[in-house]
Amino acid sequence: MPYTLLTPDAVNMALASLPGWILSSDGSAISRNFRFHDFNAAFAFMTRIAMAAEKLNHHPEWSNVYNKVDITLTTHSAKGLTELDMRMAQWISNYAGQG
Repeated sequence: MPYTLLTPDAVNMALASLPGWILSSDGSAISRNFRFHDFNAAFAFMTRIAMAAEKLNHHPEWSNVYNKVDITLTTHSAKGLTELDMRMAQWISNYAGQG
């Protein structure tokens, strides 16, 4: 399914409701760093996100070191940010208890 790129105004409006998410310098992605009590909490968080990503068929770029999870979202097929990225960011924030 093709996705439409968001306008810069639409991106800024969406980010206003997504505290902690940062726009990349080229405007093609958003990212956020999460910290948890320990590795188990970080891994449980990633597992929940993985299940949501499968449902949306939209998979984050991420890395995990102990209690840290760094996530970047972009829609590769659209070569930038779409509504799908913003929806996924909201789900991720909610799962982290920060949405």
